[in-house]
Amino acid sequence: MSIEVKKIGFWQAIKQDVTWMRQLRFAFGVTFASGLAYGINWPLAFLLPIFSCMLLALPLPKPSLQVSLNNMFNTLKAFALGLLFSLFFLQYPIAYILMLGLALFHIYYYLNRGGSFWLTLMSLIAILILPMIANSNEGLAIGFSAGFVYSSWLTIAIIWLMHFIFPDPQFTAFPTPPGFQKKYSKVAAQFALKSALVTFPIAALCISFVLTDYLLVMVFAAMFILKPELSAGIDAGKNSMISTLLGGAYAWIFYWLMVAVPEYHFYLILLLMTTLFFARNIFSTKSTAKYYSSALIAMLVVFNSSVSAGADFNAILFNRIFLISGAIAYIVVMLKVLEHFGIANTEAKN
Repeated sequence: MSIEVKKIGFWQAIKQDVTWMRQLRFAFGVTFASGLAYGINWPLAFLLPIFSCMLLALPLPKPSLQVSLNNMFNTLKAFALGLLFSLFFLQYPIAYILMLGLALFHIYYYLNRGGSFWLTLMSLIAILILPMIANSNEGLAIGFSAGFVYSSWLTIAIIWLMHFIFPDPQFTAFPTPPGFQKKYSKVAAQFALKSALVTFPIAALCISFVLTDYLLVMVFAAMFILKPELSAGIDAGKNSMISTLLGGAYAWIFYWLMVAVPEYHFYLILLLMTTLFFARNIFSTKSTAKYYSSALIAMLVVFNSSVSAGADFNAILFNRIFLISGAIAYIVVMLKVLEHFGIANTEAKN
């Protein structure tokens, strides 16, 4: 222990170290969210630790009240849009297909003009997943939306609580986001058109024929093509693949330790130790740091799927790897096709 730490106290020294505070906030926040989710177990409760991991992994100070309220409203708005598609347009197939393409274009166009990434993400999830559910049961689509919105709102409350317990030092400031470009942007429109042309065929096919087995391929493809360059799509897919393999390896260890000691309190202790390890890597300067937040999300998803009755851990992990590989292959083929027809890459200018 250094002389400086002895002089000001151990906890005070940690409170003045932004990296330490973010590591502790991340570990205790994800553990608390998981404990709450599995302790109460409401519909789609597993989303709470995933959302908490996603947001607490960002190297950002506490969001303002306005930003938090905007994110809550954006989630509600996105799923209202998804339900509109699910409950009204699905019964008119031709109109639905046309509106799906138009909606995808506007979602990507909004993002490329500097729009909210959270609203874009929620809108894509809602517009792609809800119609798949509504094809089978409209009531289930409404319940899915309610559970999703509830989990996302509760996540925002946990983010605030963790920032209250583990606050950033006073010198940290929230970065100023790039302004939203309200006027027409030709480059943003070109990017949006390209992204929509890649996502639309697989989305229309999966939703029209209710191909639930390929749901994740559709969702991954829509996410990987947020930046419609071939290299960006491949890099996003490669990063997701590495994160899945890394998360799968830790999920395998985590799963068998839980099989050995299937107790709720042991789960929380084990998860806290695991998230502390991941936090050390996420908030580090290592070249591999970019993989660890997604790897923890993959670990949580694979573990959550494997604890259901009759689940096969290995099959779940291999299936996820297969679906990510399918999404990467689909993006590469579609971008090559678009380039063949003269829709070349364009430099992004927001």
